[in-house]
Amino acid sequence: MSIQPVSHEVLVERVVSATLAAGPGRVRVIVDGAPPTRPGALADALVGPLRAAGRAVVRVHADDFLRPASLRWEFGRFEPDAYLEDRLDLGALGREVLGRFVEEGRYLPSLWDASADRATRAPYAPAPEEAVLVLDGSLLLGRWLDHEVAVHLTLRPASLARRTPADERWTLPAFARYDEEMLPSAVADLVVHVDDPRHPALEVTRPPH
Repeated sequence: MSIQPVSHEVLVERVVSATLAAGPGRVRVIVDGAPPTRPGALADALVGPLRAAGRAVVRVHADDFLRPASLRWEFGRFEPDAYLEDRLDLGALGREVLGRFVEEGRYLPSLWDASADRATRAPYAPAPEEAVLVLDGSLLLGRWLDHEVAVHLTLRPASLARRTPADERWTLPAFARYDEEMLPSAVADLVVHVDDPRHPALEVTRPPH
């Protein structure tokens, strides 16, 4: 394995190439990373190039599929295990977004408004035959969410701790457990090291001789 420094432009090109190579039909891309890695920014950067390549693109944010506060905070508002296990409605993401997108050509854009703590009541949206769905969020891989392409943005523990705001550092044990138990770097098709956000680096696995 080697680490290959790349520009942001090259990183986007690599992800777009992997997406287009995933085959005809609808393609699901997950961009996963802790909040300081800004997975949403990379996901947004894919939209223009994919559309330029002739693919319709729909964007979905995992944070629009949180569970109600009464369930997320059942064991306290600052409980790392609950942050990992109870924060996201993974069933809804898998069923109403990733599953219906491929099987029915439609998807649910959002489920829950966390600030108001109520359902968004969003209607299903159509997805053309060659559409690409780009989902961004944290703690998404190794959790039975179907996809064709997965990108994992990773930081060394010290970098993650340094770049996490003080009032959110209680979440750090959740990300440590995620790395240890869900093995996102092993699940991902592309692993990107972003310890220096100005200079991302792709993890490259050398094929056996």
